[in-house]
Amino acid sequence: MLLFVIGDLHLSLGEDKPMDIFSGWNDYVERLEKNWRSLVKDDDTVVVAGDISWAMKLEETVTDFKFIDSLPGRKIFLKGNHDYWWGTKSKIEKLLAENELNTISILFNNAYTCGEYAICGTRGWFLENDTPEDIKVLNREVGRLKMSIEEALKTGKEPVVFLHYPPYYRGIECKEIMDVLLEYGIKKCYYGHIHGKQNFRLAFEGEYKGIDFKLISCDRVQFTPVLVR
Repeated sequence: MLLFVIGDLHLSLGEDKPMDIFSGWNDYVERLEKNWRSLVKDDDTVVVAGDISWAMKLEETVTDFKFIDSLPGRKIFLKGNHDYWWGTKSKIEKLLAENELNTISILFNNAYTCGEYAICGTRGWFLENDTPEDIKVLNREVGRLKMSIEEALKTGKEPVVFLHYPPYYRGIECKEIMDVLLEYGIKKCYYGHIHGKQNFRLAFEGEYKGIDFKLISCDRVQFTPVLVR
């Protein structure tokens, strides 16, 4: 029973928005499937850390979700900035049930367990523009992160935080998110969102303030789920 994570699948199997127009993304769906099947077993869990499907509406996600559901393991989705289809948790779960997508669950103000770990997290936010709307979104994400971590702590297992946005990037903290991680003594944090070799150099990976950070966007990890250690 192993725990893996990968982010930014950017699937468009039911839409016409292929990612292989970008450098390094050629045949990425085939590569992702091959790598996933070579590592993940049916009793493992894979956190998919946002930017899952390019679909604009929830009902348009079914083709992409069926592909993910067909892969081994339990999958846990959290929201990314390009998941425009994301609605309420109840609406997403209704669509999953109606289409018998039984291996997919939603991480939203809650937590799950896998082996020794408790899975928690949220989309996050990076305060690049200090506008009232940014502050509103950030405060909401801070609240969701706290709620998810508190649910994780109830399990008695080690909480591991999964975010879409990096809480520390280009040498700059999203202080409000970092404060939550430090307040709850989080030791592991995985995040996505960052793409391209020029941006990988700006992303932080390693230990910072006692927290081990790792970037797990698809192109960063060569379209291969990463084992949570």
